Amino acid sequence: MKTDVIEKKAQKVALKKPISYAILLLLVFSSAIMVVFQVFEYRHDYRELSAFTRDRDDLNAEWGRLLIEQQTFGATAQIGTRAVTQLRMYSPPAAQTVVISLPMTSEDQK
Repeated sequence: MKTDVIEKKAQKVALKKPISYAILLLLVFSSAIMVVFQVFEYRHDYRELSAFTRDRDDLNAEWGRLLIEQQTFGATAQIGTRAVTQLRMYSPPAAQTVVISLPMTSEDQK
């Protein structure tokens, strides 16, 4: 009788070992798959971040060019105003304007 009980316990232990190994193996594989998925998401997000950073840098460069252009146009009006007020410069009337044109060569006519 005792031998039957011992044999049943041995059979249960023998059956529990492969099941627990299978469960642990399944957990290890699922963990590995999740690691691969997380690395994929990280690389995707990093690529997207790099694209946004490039866009930001391009927009900052364009903003700088626009500021320089704005300052240039503002300076042109200021220069014109100072030329008239301080140096008493003016645009000559049409009667005092002379237009000089160069003779056309055979290459210019083509």
